[in-house]
Amino acid sequence: MSEAQKVALHNATTGERMSREVLEARANRIANLLRTKGLKTGDHIAIWMRNSFDFFAVVRGAMRIGLYITPISTHLNPEETQYIVEDCGARCLIGDSALLENCPSERFSRAPLLYVIGANVAGYERLEEIISTVSDAVPDAPVHGAFMFYSSGTTGRPKGIKASLPTQDFSETPPSVAATGGGFGMGPATIYLNPAPLYHAAPATFSTSVIELGGTVVFLEKFDAELTLKAIDQYKITHAQFVPTMFVRMLKLPEAVRTQYDVSSLALVIHAAAPCPVDVKHRMIEWFGPVIVEYYSGSEAIGSTVISSEEWLKYPGSVGRAVLGELHILGDDGEELPTGEIGMVYFGNGPQFEYHNAKEKTAGAYSKQGWATLGDVGYVNEDGYLYLADRKDFMILSGGVNIYPQEIEDLLTMHPDIHDVAVIGVPNEDFGEEVKAVVQLNNHDAASSDLAEQIIEHCRQHLSTVKCPRSVDFVETLPRTETGKLQKKKVRDPYWGRDT
Repeated sequence: MSEAQKVALHNATTGERMSREVLEARANRIANLLRTKGLKTGDHIAIWMRNSFDFFAVVRGAMRIGLYITPISTHLNPEETQYIVEDCGARCLIGDSALLENCPSERFSRAPLLYVIGANVAGYERLEEIISTVSDAVPDAPVHGAFMFYSSGTTGRPKGIKASLPTQDFSETPPSVAATGGGFGMGPATIYLNPAPLYHAAPATFSTSVIELGGTVVFLEKFDAELTLKAIDQYKITHAQFVPTMFVRMLKLPEAVRTQYDVSSLALVIHAAAPCPVDVKHRMIEWFGPVIVEYYSGSEAIGSTVISSEEWLKYPGSVGRAVLGELHILGDDGEELPTGEIGMVYFGNGPQFEYHNAKEKTAGAYSKQGWATLGDVGYVNEDGYLYLADRKDFMILSGGVNIYPQEIEDLLTMHPDIHDVAVIGVPNEDFGEEVKAVVQLNNHDAASSDLAEQIIEHCRQHLSTVKCPRSVDFVETLPRTETGKLQKKKVRDPYWGRDT
């Protein structure tokens, strides 16, 4: 098989595949179309698309002519999508017909180019029809573009995270892609599994980097625990990336289901996005082997830490040592804290960034020393390993004691009756806040006051009394993004009388 005929993409949900030759031709047509429509280096496009071959083609085409690309969550409503399209200054919006069919094009009147993929939708031009007559030649003087992801917007409107465009032309590998290849051993022989939505930063950047490096990407349209294991076995996956919630879902499959799939092809399993419960991580290393590597970073790319399985077994619970930037822990007064003390995590001497159209938010991410934070709380041990406590926004202050929900959630995650859990602070007249566990059971019909008391007693057996929930509420489902990130603000705000 020639390099052009090599499979670039597998859709593990449908079984379809796309060769590198077809992907490159489609990307070139999209690039040439956008260029003939007047888009130039540094302009923005927005894409509102589900996981698909077209996502990769659009991104690769836009990257080829130096554009900023803003993927938009498929879970946002039309008003939220309109805000991002306008805020990023998109000159073009490309979306799936299933998302655009109930979204009048008048909402996006500030974007001069509106394209739909799939069925016809009034007010949008069908991309397939337009590019069918466009040249598939590689554009002249190609330069690399970049993603501009939007923050999750836990407080206020989400903001775009803008970095400088790479200086290399498209025939050269950008430093960020080269770092992915070198740091995680990815290259032409890589078969990379992406089970997460591509509108998020890590799934999009890792997947497109693998394509850039000549490897093959296998993607799921939506995460499914058993289908993930089947894909690892069927496609002989060498590299994959997960979040802790996905680990939990796979571990909770019946043993007979888990053991029927061969996972021995895995050379490296990356995980990030949230701290992983220690018990869950131990069980995954026992199952997959010492191939699991964890990193801590964010879309802002101000710095990162990495930890191997071997290191983690020595320092369980850690997210690693800094490999980009320098770690600093600051107290509420903005001064650096001694080793082992909990405070806000900052990175110094790392890449700079800005929030698009948000100077105050950008300034708020930097300390007086010029160090930048992602908003997480943690500490560094004597060997330089970082341990995360939680987001500062979700720390519980009860009677003057700081309580970090992550520790309690980690304990309850693998409880046999619990499918999912969020631990939050709720109003308490005497102490200001008290700890509450909001629980999604495997069987919601099993909810009872007796089970709530059993859950509280389970915590008392493993945690100090002050950390234990004083109450448990049962819900049918907890809000999570498709990458598994708990949307805790949506859980907490109603208890404080706030709209989410």
